[in-house]
Amino acid sequence: MHPVPLPRTKTQTARLFHLSWSQIQTEALLEQSNKSVSDPDQAWILAEFIRYLEHPRSGALDFDDMGPSWVHVRDHARTGTLHPHDKGAAEVAERFGGLISFAAMQLSRDLGTIVRPMVAQAQLRDPARYLHEAVGALTETGRLQGALRVPAAVAPIKITADLRAGLIHCAVTVPAPRDGRPATRVNWLVRQLKTAPGHLCIEASTAWQRGHGPVRTISQARSDPKSLLDETGHELRSFTLSLSSNAGPARGQGHGSFVSSVLAAVENFYTDVVQHIKPWNPVPPKVREGEPPLSDEPVPGEAAGQQPDDMHPVPDSATPAEIPGTQLPQYASSW
Repeated sequence: MHPVPLPRTKTQTARLFHLSWSQIQTEALLEQSNKSVSDPDQAWILAEFIRYLEHPRSGALDFDDMGPSWVHVRDHARTGTLHPHDKGAAEVAERFGGLISFAAMQLSRDLGTIVRPMVAQAQLRDPARYLHEAVGALTETGRLQGALRVPAAVAPIKITADLRAGLIHCAVTVPAPRDGRPATRVNWLVRQLKTAPGHLCIEASTAWQRGHGPVRTISQARSDPKSLLDETGHELRSFTLSLSSNAGPARGQGHGSFVSSVLAAVENFYTDVVQHIKPWNPVPPKVREGEPPLSDEPVPGEAAGQQPDDMHPVPDSATPAEIPGTQLPQYASSW
């Protein structure tokens, strides 16, 4: 969003784009980490530019504030008294979208690749409608939601800020393997999360399921994989992994702030969970054992050791012109 409000008459004939200093700094860091600048002089200029942007007195500040309406919206969302027409609700919902974008930039700097917030095409075509829906969800449920897409990751990362409960939820849905026993499919996931925190929650979803499936912590799944299986015996379709942490109450950035708690939750969830999961790939088919080998018997109607009438033995020293039935193509002399 543009930091300065402009009248509609100014933006009807021209499209307006705003690049934040955080985005410019992220692009510069990606160029430096990937060594995309080969010229030594330009590489030195890029390094000096990054050093300037990282200085606290440069004015290139990162996202660090949820706005002056944060305390009012936070308290009323916690008590369930937030009204949809409250201007502060729209401001906080819009700033949370900026926080999700900044979380994508922070993760891009750590990974050296572009991480983008997930935005539907309908939201891009009509941002006002998207903001209206976000405000409605905030006033009804007290939750703010967003998502990030990391290249080559198993699935997008969903981020939910529950202001009523004071928690930050990060979740990812992993498709289950399509073969093997149900307990084997659970072990396939658990083996990849050896270093995940014990309070990581796993929800198993099956075909024809209504409502939520069984939910266990990974500690429980490690000791008893069958605890994630329901009694219906339906096929496992997916696993939803979620990790919760406390949301900071302060509006600014720093220890105990809401912004820092969201950034830390995203970074920890990707580091401890997402980056360790590899999508399931089916095993290629194998040759069946015990199949009879291909027959070496001669073709019916031919004597053993004889060639058919249209086949002639070719001497080792024969040239292509001496082989019966062979005619060399005529090529131009210039070739």
